[in-house]
Formats: sequence, C-alpha cells, structure tokens
Amino acid sequence: MFSRSVPDTDPDDMPAFSIALSIAARAGAISAIKRSPASDSVTLRVVLLKIRRDRRSSSAATAWLSADEDIPSSRAAARKPPCRATAAIASSSARLAFIALFSLSGCPSLSYYPNQIARFTFIGKMKETLMRTIDTIYVNGRFVQPHGTELAPLFNPTTEKQIGTVRLGNEQDVDDAVSAAKAAFPSLSQSSKAERIAMLHSLHEAVSARAADLTEAMREEYGAPASFIGFSVPHAATAFLHMAETLENYQFRRRIGHAEVEMRPAGVAAAITPWNSNYGFICSKLATAIAAGATMVIKPSEMSAIQTQLITECLHTAGLPDGVFNIVNGYGHVVGAALSAHRDIAKISFTGSTATGRAIFQAASMTMKRVTLELGGKSPNIILDDADLDLVIPQVLAAGLANSGQACIAGTRILAPQSRLDEIQQRLADAVSALKVGDAKDPAVSIGPMVSQKQWDRVQSHIHLGQEEGAQLVVGGEGRPEGLDRGWFVRPTVFSGVNNDMRIAREEIFGPVLCVIPYRDEAHAVEIANDTVYGLQAYVFSADINRAKRVAEQIEAGRVVINGAPHEPLAPFGGFKQSGMGREFGTYGLESFLEPRAVLS
Repeated sequence: MFSRSVPDTDPDDMPAFSIALSIAARAGAISAIKRSPASDSVTLRVVLLKIRRDRRSSSAATAWLSADEDIPSSRAAARKPPCRATAAIASSSARLAFIALFSLSGCPSLSYYPNQIARFTFIGKMKETLMRTIDTIYVNGRFVQPHGTELAPLFNPTTEKQIGTVRLGNEQDVDDAVSAAKAAFPSLSQSSKAERIAMLHSLHEAVSARAADLTEAMREEYGAPASFIGFSVPHAATAFLHMAETLENYQFRRRIGHAEVEMRPAGVAAAITPWNSNYGFICSKLATAIAAGATMVIKPSEMSAIQTQLITECLHTAGLPDGVFNIVNGYGHVVGAALSAHRDIAKISFTGSTATGRAIFQAASMTMKRVTLELGGKSPNIILDDADLDLVIPQVLAAGLANSGQACIAGTRILAPQSRLDEIQQRLADAVSALKVGDAKDPAVSIGPMVSQKQWDRVQSHIHLGQEEGAQLVVGGEGRPEGLDRGWFVRPTVFSGVNNDMRIAREEIFGPVLCVIPYRDEAHAVEIANDTVYGLQAYVFSADINRAKRVAEQIEAGRVVINGAPHEPLAPFGGFKQSGMGREFGTYGLESFLEPRAVLS
C-alpha cells in the first residue's frame, strides 16, 4: 500500500480538472482518463485499470499521473489542510495487476503543481521505471512555476535511463526568492531562541517522517550504497537537533570590558549545494541559518532534483513563516551566479568544487559578502608502522571509498610505511577485489555507479593517466566491472608505485581510485600528507593513540580522524588551503552567519 499527503492548493484555481493515469508495459500499454466535472470541490472518482505484465521481465510497468488540461499555477495559492491519496497494487503473481485510485475530495491535483508525475510503490515483483516532471520552485512559502523555461534531464546512473526532467529557474526567480527572504528577515532576526528552537524541532520531525523516501531517492538519483545512505539520511534530520542544541547554549550577548557585544544575523543568506547528499547539505545549512536568525535562498544541484523536491515537501510541512527559506532549481552559471552577485545577499554558504568556489568568492567579493566555502580534497590516509592491519584496512577503505569515492573527504592517498608496503598492498588488493559493485538496492553492494557519464569519463581518464604516469595497477583498471554492461560503474582501482608528484596523487578524481604512496618515516609521512593544495580532512591509524595524536597535530587539514573515530556533529568542519574557508557545524558554523556589534558605554 502506498499513501502520500497531497499538499494544499486552492480549488478556485482549478475550475476544471482532468486526470490521466497511464500505465505502460514493455509488452503493450493501455490508458484511461477519468474527467471530473467542474466544481469548487473537485472529486476524482474511482479509476480501475488493468496493467499488463511483461511476460519476459519483472521490470514491467511505467506509471504517471498528470493534469490533462492547462491549469494555471497560482503564485499565491491559499493555504488549506492537506488531503490524501491512496493507491494499491495487487495480484502480483498473475500477468495482470490492478491499480485503484480512491476518492480525492477537495484536491485539485496529486501534486504541488500541475503536471507533476506522481510516484507509486509497486508491490510484488514489478519494478518502477517512472518518469517525473519537476516544474516548480519554492518561493515565499509556496510552490510556484519558475520564470525560467529551460529543462534539464534527470538520469538513473544504475540504468543510464532518463527518469525525469526539472524545469530550471532564472535571474528573475532569484530576485523573487531574495525579495521574499528579505521581507521575512526582520521578523526572523528578532525572534527568540525558543521560537527558533521550535522551528528546528518542527523541521526535524518533518524530515524524519520521509526518511524512507529520501533513502530511495538517493539510490535512484545517484546510486548511493547502503553504507553512505545509512549515515546521510539520519544526519540530514538530526542536523536540526544538533543546531537546536548549539543554539540552546549560545550567548548572543556578552560583556568585554566596558563594551557590550551582540552577535547579530548577517542578513539574507544563500546556500549552494552539491549533488552528493544534496538534501543533507540543504538541511545543515538551513538549520544554521535559522538558528542565527537569517533567512535563506537555496540553489540545490540540478542533478539532484528528486532529492530537492522531497526535502522541499518535508520543509514545507514544518509550517515555517513564508519567506524564511526559498529554493530555486537552476544551473550554477545562472542561478548560482545571480545569487553570488546579488546586492541583497549578505552571506553565501557553498559546498562543491574548488574551481566553482573560487568563482563564487570572486563574485561575492564585489559586494563584500561573508562567504563559507567547503571545497575539494585529496585526503591522506596515513597508516603508521605499528597499525593492526586487520582493524585498519576496513577503515582505510571506508574512508577512501566513501560514497563510491564521490566524497570531498575521501582518503584516496594511502600513505604506507616502506617496511610494510608489500603487506599493505596485498591486503588492499584482497579487500578491494572482494567488494561488490552494482545496484545499490542490493545491501551487499559497496560501490555504486558514478553519478553521470561525464564523471565516469573523468574517472576512466585518470585510471588511464595513472598508467601513463608509470603507476602500477594492483587491482582494477579501465572499463566496467565484469557482468555490468549497463550503468556508469567503475572498477575499484588501487595503484602502487605512486609518487606524490603524479597527477593521480594530486588531483581530486571523485571516484573509487586509491593511490598507495610509500614513506620512510613519520616525518616523511607528514611531509607527503601536507604536500598538496588541499587540506580538508586526514586520517591517521596507529596502535599507539599518543603517537597518532602527535602525527595528527602536524597535519594541515581542517579535520583529522584517528583510528576511524566517529563523526562529531558539533565540531567545526572545513578546510585549510584550497579546501575552503570558514567552518560549518556547531558554534563555529553558527557564528559564520552572525556579525558582532560592539556598543561601548
């Protein structure tokens, strides 16, 4: 059984209503349309359709639900209590299955906007191959159609098939969103701690309620393996609780000599988030802004529009005042550039590549915006010579291959003592060879696909480059893993004979490619670790915790993880050197959205 809440809209905006439910199968398709009469309270009556199962495959059906008429989208729809739709599928063992849509009362659509493609969960052996159309943005507390008309395709990297489209916003949409945030800023900036904490708890509850949907979106949109999802999904929701805890203990006023210092919200903030764990970054950045009393405009990755749509639905149900947060889908060179240069944006929080971060910083400097940049990395994984390899190798792979290597904190440079080099390389070869690559719906899978054809090509080119540079393949190599003829899958690869001057040791590859670099002694290991333009994260492994700490203190990185220590959500996170500027999380993250004002008396 599948049940979803249908959001509030105004039936007066829908004088006539048509619903088309079409079910397509590989072996043939049928469709039916049930039209309801025009009325102030639209009712969709029961529609019963037979779906012909594909006799040759269990991957049999495609379903979509959309409005059949040109229905206007009000940019100021009245708020009404949500109604619900329910769908069920039965008879999974037969060649015919049945879908029933039950009565909808007072609901002009099964979506926040006309023409949305509603998603059903198929029970039994049927698999989904659903096309989605996402054609709204979120401005001033409402789902509205953007002024922009450009469409971007959405792909499932496991199948390489297009699964939908997203309509992108433009500069006018940025202006509208910033205006809404600017109008909401005076009220939020003057709100009490208790009011902001209540908002954060409401957001936590709203996001937690859709954890299963968010998990599925991560799998479908970029093939995230279970190990990464298991961290990312809970982290997204708990980001609001962690910031509520930080806010509870934070003093906005403090006395310094004869001056009273007040920490004030910087102003309207912008957040620009990447595709990997897109909704997690949205949650953590929004949580920090709200705690500071700053309203926000968010530009998510256009490659993660399904995640964005889900998280926007979640945030909407939390019932925050209009304009506190606004979300505009769009390309970086359009929406991102407009936000970076906008005169009414006071603060930008960006997570993404160093090259893009540099462009944002340059644009933001023209109006002296406050900027937090969390950028790329080439993190060292330092194995000291006393390390217990039975414990360390799994941790090294977890750090190096996080999210199939598509993580800014991935520890892809493995620094191994010369005295144990052969042993470590053999252990890595055995462990990596045992990893399962494939569809992340299989919980045994450790390595999923690359997010796009472009990223697959980039990883392949670096694997080829490594061999040209003289590095030796320990395991892996170019091409797809055996048995995977479809999907942007990469063979997990380990190189030996790598020196730190090679491009594969210096450039962020963003894929499951590890480089083993030998070192002579502790000092040499630290020298290699710090010989990089990056400084986001580092990892140290040793049987002697004091020795590990001594090495960690010499590493030029924003975070150093010893012996696989767990994530600390209240500790600052950010990079040295070209891995960024500023910090996120906890008190340090909160203060990046605040400005101190001193009053002397």
